[in-house]
Amino acid sequence: MFTFSVTAVHAAITRGRTDALMNGGFRNPHYGLAPGKDEKPGVWLVGDEGVYIMSNGKLAEGQRSLVVYAEECDPKTNPDYWHYKRQYFGGDDGIDYLDAEMLVRLIGAMPLATHLTITMTDDSMSITPIRR
Repeated sequence: MFTFSVTAVHAAITRGRTDALMNGGFRNPHYGLAPGKDEKPGVWLVGDEGVYIMSNGKLAEGQRSLVVYAEECDPKTNPDYWHYKRQYFGGDDGIDYLDAEMLVRLIGAMPLATHLTITMTDDSMSITPIRR
């Protein structure tokens, strides 16, 4: 399970929208394999050196996306992040696109939620708002 604060999720979505406005749209969620298809607000859930969400607006030269690490899988705060990532995300690097509209609706359905949890299995992903 990976946990992200609702505030951080909103910040990543907002940053993606701002980057898109300033730099000509959103990056392709299909990794460039389907140009012009589904280029809309969202975040990427990325597993590589830790697990994090990343904004998806197009970027200016030298600019970087906003990156927010999962509480359990941040290399700066958890010395066992690699083992945690391997156990719950898998050993290989990976990326999944999460639609911003879906995330905002999910968070809005539970107004007292403070965090989102993302749970992955071999063939599914579930996203649940929680209150801490």
